[in-house]
Amino acid sequence: MAKKPNTVGGGARTNLNGLEFEGRTDLLEALKKHPECTVEGNQVFKDGKIVAHYYEKHNLYKAFLEPSGINYKDILSKKILPDGALLVDKTIYIIEKKYQAGSGSVDEKLQTCDFKKKQYVKLFTPLNVKVEYYYVLNDWFDKPEYNDVFQYIESVGCKYFIEELPFNEIGL
Repeated sequence: MAKKPNTVGGGARTNLNGLEFEGRTDLLEALKKHPECTVEGNQVFKDGKIVAHYYEKHNLYKAFLEPSGINYKDILSKKILPDGALLVDKTIYIIEKKYQAGSGSVDEKLQTCDFKKKQYVKLFTPLNVKVEYYYVLNDWFDKPEYNDVFQYIESVGCKYFIEELPFNEIGL
């Protein structure tokens, strides 16, 4: 039996489909285009003042946590890597981007938000930084069959957005 090509993502196509979606949902690029913000490196400015810092993946640890005296190994058993993290005042917005174009494992990954948020809370508590955990999902998820998952996400104090993240949700 011939193998069917993977046209929906996941597996070997995760990077191809996911990066394309992530490119459309890049928070730092969106902040650069916002008329009230300017961006230099990972710093976000508004009215000439630094209002936020942006980090991705390992850079959250190297550029923020380690210089702040946090060794994740003292707090967590395994490093967790955010797609994006925006530090605004004393709140860190953890942003996870999920792309799906057919049935697959992302469905179940959405149900891990409670655990991951709790891990981030443990990580940031020594710094007195509040954690918000958000999903930015592509429009594949904009279906009634995800209502139970969306209700769960909200019930554990997380949020989800389809295709875009409103600026007022990230403290700017």
